[in-house]
Amino acid sequence: MEFKQSKWWPVLRVLFLFLTLCAASFVLVKEKYVYFLPLAPLILLQLISLVRSQWRAQAELQQFVDSIHYRDFSRSFDVKGSPAELKELRKGFNEISSTFQIISREKETQYHYLQKILELVETGILSYELETGKVVWMNESLKRLLQLPFLKSIHSLEKRDARLYKEIQALQAGHNKIATAHLDKDDFKVLISATVFQTDGKKYKLIAFQNVNAALDETESRAWQKLLSVMTHEIMNSVAPISSLADTLKNRLQESMAKGASPEDFEDLEVGIRTIKHRSDGLLKFAETYRNLSKITTLNLNAVDIREVFINLQRLMQPTLTQKKIKLEVDLKEPDLFLQADINLLDQVFINLIINAIEAVKDSPEPKISLSAYRIADKKVMVKVADNGTGMSKEVQEKIFIPFFSTKKQGSGIGLSLCKQIVVLHGGSIQLQSIEGVGTAFFLRFPMSRGHEQ
Repeated sequence: MEFKQSKWWPVLRVLFLFLTLCAASFVLVKEKYVYFLPLAPLILLQLISLVRSQWRAQAELQQFVDSIHYRDFSRSFDVKGSPAELKELRKGFNEISSTFQIISREKETQYHYLQKILELVETGILSYELETGKVVWMNESLKRLLQLPFLKSIHSLEKRDARLYKEIQALQAGHNKIATAHLDKDDFKVLISATVFQTDGKKYKLIAFQNVNAALDETESRAWQKLLSVMTHEIMNSVAPISSLADTLKNRLQESMAKGASPEDFEDLEVGIRTIKHRSDGLLKFAETYRNLSKITTLNLNAVDIREVFINLQRLMQPTLTQKKIKLEVDLKEPDLFLQADINLLDQVFINLIINAIEAVKDSPEPKISLSAYRIADKKVMVKVADNGTGMSKEVQEKIFIPFFSTKKQGSGIGLSLCKQIVVLHGGSIQLQSIEGVGTAFFLRFPMSRGHEQ
């Protein structure tokens, strides 16, 4: 019996059958039929045994396939008591079953682990079959978020919240959008994201829900704070030179009253007061315009004389420039340069640029700011505001027009971004050239006024 359990037993059986067939053939060739009679039953028995052995192997193979098909990995094949020709086969079956058991346990562990993670996350998760709408997964966070204890089909959501249902159905894979969830007593905003995947020949859509009400409220609050910062910054930019000019006029009036006012003194006072009124009116109009800046579709465009703009700026800013001992140069070689612009917004742009230039040249030994304008190609006018201040690094130049970016400790970072926005609204463009230690120049390109084009 031990010999029959040997792995050499199948080889010996085949060898013995071969020798028996050879002997039978020899007997038949020599026509010694008497000796063939005992050999024939022996050959038949060996053939039957070999066929039965193959049938057993096939039967066990079929049993193994069935166990794999039905995921019955608990079945074990007896190796010790098996025939020699089936021993290695059964051993292999047991090893494959053990491997499948390990893989199955790992997958089950991962599945439970994933379930626990999905239950712990705050994001709501919903998965349903695209064709039938059957919900296959819905975590606890989503149940709490939408106050839904159970959802058999995605179509059932239509009766409870038709708008949210339509948003989910319309959302394409790989996209996200903010939708509104409607509950009995409260509505709130949710960010929904979608993805589609396929498994076992079926397509599924997975939706992630995230409550963004708090985030939107915080963003809205920050936006209001930034808007207030913008308005304060722009108003202070205009009020400071107006205050300085008013103080200068007051001193001039006191001196004139003490000495006896002359017609020239009253003329200077009249010009100064007119300048204050002009800038005050412009400031009020700017505040009103900025309040609705996001809604602006058309500007109050008129033909604006660059010479008049420069004269008004010089009058407005001169007291501040004189106090800080800054030289202002105005270069306007070409006469009759007219822009197609909104004068109130245009004044605000130049005031911003000059105030920035004043800050830039404060440490220069001979501070200087220059204003110039000239005609360029394509019926455009170029206005240049330059200074000999500290200049900017390449890194700062790349960010200077980004809203709320500032190099100043107390700066709001909205002056230049607002300037760019106003220039763009005029159909123009603004460019910057700056060298550290040399100075900065802003080039503003505007459309020329109709009727003054050449």
